[in-house]
Amino acid sequence: MEVELFLLVISILFFASIFTDKLSSKLGVPALLLFLGVGMLFGNDGVGIQFENIHISKGFGTVALCVILFEGGLSTKFQQIKPVMREGVMLATVGVLITCLVSGVVIYYCLRWTNASMEVSLAGAMLVAATMSSTDAASVFSILRTKGIELKHNLRPILELESGSNDPMAYILTATLIKVLTVEGGVSGFNIVGTVIWQIVAGFAVGFYFGRFIIWLMRKLDISNESLYPLLVLTSCIFIFSITFVAHGNSFLAVYIGGLVIGNSKFPHKRHTLNFFDGMSWLCQLAMFLILGLLITPHNLKEVVVPGLIVSVVMIFIARPAAVFISLIPFKHLKWRDKTFLSWVGLKGAVPIILGIQCISAGVPNADSLFHIAFFCTLISLLLQGASLDFVGKRLGLTMPPVEKINPRHFDIDLPEEVLDQATEMEVTDRMAAADGSTCMKDLSLPVGSLVMLMRRGDKYLVPKGHTEVMPGDYLLLISEDRSALVTTTDVKMWELEFIDHPASFLRDKAKEIKEQQEKKKNKKK
Repeated sequence: MEVELFLLVISILFFASIFTDKLSSKLGVPALLLFLGVGMLFGNDGVGIQFENIHISKGFGTVALCVILFEGGLSTKFQQIKPVMREGVMLATVGVLITCLVSGVVIYYCLRWTNASMEVSLAGAMLVAATMSSTDAASVFSILRTKGIELKHNLRPILELESGSNDPMAYILTATLIKVLTVEGGVSGFNIVGTVIWQIVAGFAVGFYFGRFIIWLMRKLDISNESLYPLLVLTSCIFIFSITFVAHGNSFLAVYIGGLVIGNSKFPHKRHTLNFFDGMSWLCQLAMFLILGLLITPHNLKEVVVPGLIVSVVMIFIARPAAVFISLIPFKHLKWRDKTFLSWVGLKGAVPIILGIQCISAGVPNADSLFHIAFFCTLISLLLQGASLDFVGKRLGLTMPPVEKINPRHFDIDLPEEVLDQATEMEVTDRMAAADGSTCMKDLSLPVGSLVMLMRRGDKYLVPKGHTEVMPGDYLLLISEDRSALVTTTDVKMWELEFIDHPASFLRDKAKEIKEQQEKKKNKKK
């Protein structure tokens, strides 16, 4: 195929996938499922695009998963997951192991009793279970964000931590079982345990220390072109992945830990870097699901319908609930409703399919059937669990009303993390302004201790004074001692802005003024 024709086909696939994102919000299913559908539509049984290169699929899938996990670490706020660290880690480790063991045993006996077309050994059944033992954060939160669902009892941070950190455990189990099935003479139990421990320790250590090193490096470097900072972080992601592989550690765990360290540290142009990786993550997910959709031959799925349904039922209704309820036994504050919802939010994503591809590449017996089963189970999980996530949450009484949010990009500036008060963005409404539009800044009914730092009118930015006129539609950036009082005083809508480095100097001066005012008030009270 000519390069120009190849690029034309790729652009059409991407256009079709991006447009389906709008459809996913109406159907209430993850956009990733529709990306898969687009790939299948253009594949062998559809338009007829021939793509059967397992090695390219494995290579791209590995790189894509590396970027997705790194971005997951970057966007995870440690302060949010700190209160639920133990619960998340238990689900991501012990939970994955229990899922693999329970589902592996049940799948093995179910396939024997039902005389399914696929015959596997106990180790083979365990491998099927290991490939699908992790959950997919992108699928879960694409639905939560689309419908504006907020969860009670800190369930969202638990799901974020589990989903972002359980893929490495699934990879360790899969790689170990692949060795058991392919290495002549088998592998000793001592060797397996030692390998698993080393992979976890090496992956954590490399990710943590190289993450710290990258932060130190970015603070020391003074690069004039700010566009190079995201590229430096992307290069760091690839380096951490590769050096961990050389050290025989778990590369996926390393990139997640590295992303977590970098994302929770201060460095120049942080907002620009986070926005870059958000786009990169979606690009990788879109491309990965498109490739996997092209790789699948739909008519071959008929051969794995029975074993696929068995595996899906076992995973959804037996293994996942058992893993959640057993691993969370020590945590008494989580009620049965919380655990039931966590059991249901076990959506599968691209990881089972990628691990299935690795089984084919390693020459595992029945690997082709295993790959199609993984794909079939992913479809069932996204359709059944993904479409009913909102319904189940409401029935269990764990969802809160959607929080209405306004586009928080009217002030695309960096704020200092040193500012202790919360920064707030506010729109001037008709109620606040005079009828003739002659209201001055000093006439606004803002709470005591509020300070307007910047005003935007159209495309212009102004540093306001007391006599500066304000009009409906103007946007104000301010710091307030009592952020909640702004809602009741002015009846406006707000959102919290994220603090990042590289601030303008006048913002620091304004923050100092507020701090001085607070100290004066305290001294007066004394």
